[in-house]
Amino acid sequence: MNPLLKTLQSYPFEKLRALFEGIEPRAGFTPIGFGIGEPKHPTPPLIREAVIAALDGLASYPATLGSEPLRQAIAAWVMQRYGLEKVNAATEVLPVSGSREALFSLAQTVIDSRSAGMAEAPPIVLCPNPFYQIYEGAALLAGAEPYFVNSDPARNFACDYSAVPEAVWARTQLLYVCSPGNPTGAVLTLDNWRELFALSDKHGFVIASDECYSEIYFDEARPPLGGLEAARLLGRGFERLVMLSSLSKRSNVPGMRSGFVAGDAAILKDFLLYRTYHGAALSTMFQRASIVAWQDETHVRENRAKYVEKFATVTPMLAEVLDVRLPDAAFYLWANVERTGLTDTEFAARLYADYNVTVLPGSFLARAAHGTNPGIGFVRIALVAETEECVEGARRIVEFCRSLAS
Repeated sequence: MNPLLKTLQSYPFEKLRALFEGIEPRAGFTPIGFGIGEPKHPTPPLIREAVIAALDGLASYPATLGSEPLRQAIAAWVMQRYGLEKVNAATEVLPVSGSREALFSLAQTVIDSRSAGMAEAPPIVLCPNPFYQIYEGAALLAGAEPYFVNSDPARNFACDYSAVPEAVWARTQLLYVCSPGNPTGAVLTLDNWRELFALSDKHGFVIASDECYSEIYFDEARPPLGGLEAARLLGRGFERLVMLSSLSKRSNVPGMRSGFVAGDAAILKDFLLYRTYHGAALSTMFQRASIVAWQDETHVRENRAKYVEKFATVTPMLAEVLDVRLPDAAFYLWANVERTGLTDTEFAARLYADYNVTVLPGSFLARAAHGTNPGIGFVRIALVAETEECVEGARRIVEFCRSLAS
């Protein structure tokens, strides 16, 4: 067996199952799940109908490159969303089977693992901390060493890249960013991007910008800044930059596993070669339905309106008992629970036991790095259900917290 498999940690939800083992929630409460970031809003009818209309696609092998109409639809969406004059649908866009799969396989393409046998200096993949665990697994299985850059609550959960030693930058081959961030909801600013581009120019590493939450935000006039957009605003091209996005959150179709990678044509050329062997082409049926989804914004605005309503209602409720505020974007509340006197794991376990509400301990979403685990003391609350259920869950959390103080 591949010995690198032994370097992988349990996934956060496996840790959560272990935490809840043997706990029987108190009777009288239906379960409410804020733990998993899986959209629960209904899939828009136009996408469901498009899937049904494309069922004849089951009789064909899908092309790894994706269909030209899909690549054109994605390129058009990217240009419209980020104000770009030109995105080459033939060379700068690649459909993928969801951003999670592509985030993992991209590392297998980018990392030069020939130095992996040199224990004193393997290649490095930089990750934000807390983070999406796929980044870590992708690095480890590519023969690289993850290096975690802690986020700072005092700086809107921005990572302090100035604290990274020069020797680390010299070994860095790939840097993952997530904007809007999971779990904090923080969005990278143009100054953040300017810093990252300068570091990439100096050290030659690739930036992979995970933007799967880019269409969940609270002000229609201020959509989150994206990596390709930042490159345009700073007068540069897409060199050593790729962004990854998905229909899962935007269009409530996580089961379609439909996303794309866009950016540096040279990287995508090699990524396509890798994927030809990797065998993760998006099904023809879902390619056709994805065209419909990328070409329609009405359902996306309606989806955002639901999140605006939920966050406007739930955030002030929870702010009465927890240290929490409206995030920049995404559908998570990153709540500090220290004022309750419980650790994040104690809070999650007791809330589940007493009120049958599931939240995810922040320490499960981070790693101990530079003397601290920046997820300790936080819980991630995924407001993915319909408004009524989210409000009921928030009401139970408030009641639980007040019971602790009585």
